[in-house]
Amino acid sequence: MDIIRRHYNFFGWVQGVGFRYTAQYAANACKVTGWVKNEYDGSVTMEIQGREEEIDKVIQAIGNARYIKIDRTLSRNTAVIPDEKSFRVRY
Repeated sequence: MDIIRRHYNFFGWVQGVGFRYTAQYAANACKVTGWVKNEYDGSVTMEIQGREEEIDKVIQAIGNARYIKIDRTLSRNTAVIPDEKSFRVRY
């Protein structure tokens, strides 16, 4: 089982539409860890860790959410955090 960690920046209609809670629900359902938070520029940043297939399911769930409209996404792999245990919303 190969665990990866990916850093995302989402742009578009991503704040005030339930993005963070949709991400948290999907992440918990897929048993991945990480965090998600709103940025001052109106974007959302997320780091997510788990198997690539599970991360892809979370991203798909966010993209399919009713009110969320992602115009652009930037992503990159980053270092795995071995002792991370949950996915949380950061404020």
